[in-house]
Amino acid sequence: MFSKQAKSTPKTTARIEALPAPTAIGPTDQARRATPKVASLLSADLTFQGDISGEGELQVDGMIKGDIRVGRLTVGETGHIEGSIYAEIVEVRGRVVGTITAKQVRLYGTSYIDGDITHEQLAIESGAFFQGRSLKFQRPAPVVQPAPQPEPSLAIVKPVAG
Repeated sequence: MFSKQAKSTPKTTARIEALPAPTAIGPTDQARRATPKVASLLSADLTFQGDISGEGELQVDGMIKGDIRVGRLTVGETGHIEGSIYAEIVEVRGRVVGTITAKQVRLYGTSYIDGDITHEQLAIESGAFFQGRSLKFQRPAPVVQPAPQPEPSLAIVKPVAG
């Protein structure tokens, strides 16, 4: 009754090649292949009481009551910190009640800061609220040793008869 004609499909061939032999991985290759560090996050619905310290990056969208000592701190728009902050870099979009000590501080237009800021660099966007003192921190200049002075020689002065 019905006859079905077979359609000819072109055949594909695949070639399998051997992978190159693994080589020794040096320390620089391992550093390049290391996964990038991800910031720790305190989400908007969390409250934390106590001090936080570490060398990494912290993003705060919730509330922290305590001191923070990290490498980099970002306070989101819903973030609220009551305590002292010590970091290399601090970016604030939320609320901080306490002192901030950092090399670089950036206050965005939505930020509210009630406390002193000690910094090397400070940027404040229009609309930011800041009540406190801005204290410029400068690293002390290296002490230069004075060059040794030659000791004064004693000269004997003889009067000349004349």
